[in-house]
Amino acid sequence: MLSMLAPAGTRSLDGLSAVVTGGSRGLGLLIAEQLVARGCAVTIAARDGDELDRAREYLTRDRAGAAVRTARCDVADRGQMTALMQDAALAQGGLDVVVANAGIIQVAPLDALGPRDFASASDTIFMGAVHTALEALPRLRRSPAGGRLALIGSVGGLVAAPHLLPYSCAKFAVAGLADGLHAELAGSSVSVTAVHPGLMRTGSHVAAEFGGRQQQEFGWFSAAAGSPLLSMDARRAASRIVTAVERRRTRLVLTPAAKAADLGRGVAPVLTTRLTALMARALPSAPFDDRVPTMAPGREVEAAAEADLPPVLRRLRSWGSALNDRASARLNQRGGARRGPQRGLA
Repeated sequence: MLSMLAPAGTRSLDGLSAVVTGGSRGLGLLIAEQLVARGCAVTIAARDGDELDRAREYLTRDRAGAAVRTARCDVADRGQMTALMQDAALAQGGLDVVVANAGIIQVAPLDALGPRDFASASDTIFMGAVHTALEALPRLRRSPAGGRLALIGSVGGLVAAPHLLPYSCAKFAVAGLADGLHAELAGSSVSVTAVHPGLMRTGSHVAAEFGGRQQQEFGWFSAAAGSPLLSMDARRAASRIVTAVERRRTRLVLTPAAKAADLGRGVAPVLTTRLTALMARALPSAPFDDRVPTMAPGREVEAAAEADLPPVLRRLRSWGSALNDRASARLNQRGGARRGPQRGLA
């Protein structure tokens, strides 16, 4: 455990100041943990104050002298992001590392989605990254250590993922933003790292939003996200992300499946698109009736999903998501009252 939290010979972050958006749970919480373990003073930002309190307790438990601040902030609000960066820089003596991680996940077929779902994903994932970058850069440029900016994308931003269309569109935009910022800042003191993880066991299935046949959508997503064959241990992913930021790597793609999808898109784009179309046909279709499409968080769908699935599929889902279920409790995914789409997922 200790070696995973603080790899030998990678202490160049010691004493630096960091901000992590979406840092109250899931991958963001583990990235903050890595930064704290490597000697950073860290501000974690999210919308939910109770989640932030629990996250701070998690990060400071058994870590004497750990410098962790919390800030309630909606990344979709430019004014709140301005205040976040100003306050963090003032409290921590400047800014050296900023990780734009905030996001939401909406799982539903196209026929169960509306314009609001796309706007919500874009506001949080893409515009949240834009606000983070624009507000952080003037301060990162003043860092004596040379600023480091990381944008957390996704394999869904490299290859469009079926039943995750708003998420994928927003993550594609984040990928473009990261590439463009890297080009614009070439030769400056600020490095930009684009991170594209595949599936990780962060427990995000209980906070993700599900539409269409909600129980069935929850079933396949939770099983895939927790399967040891498809997903990656989230703490290991966070360690690799922070090491990439520390070493100023331009791009990091995590998990073999994500690397294969990225390669396939570059080498055989038509075949890759056809394969994703086949995947989409295997997923649940939307119910065709007059009901207004609604989304519900996984923590509300979970019990109904267990009861709704046939016994064989229930056992498969239970096997596939067992590790992810444990991660959801450990990584602060299950607490807090629902107040609209949950920002701060991996």
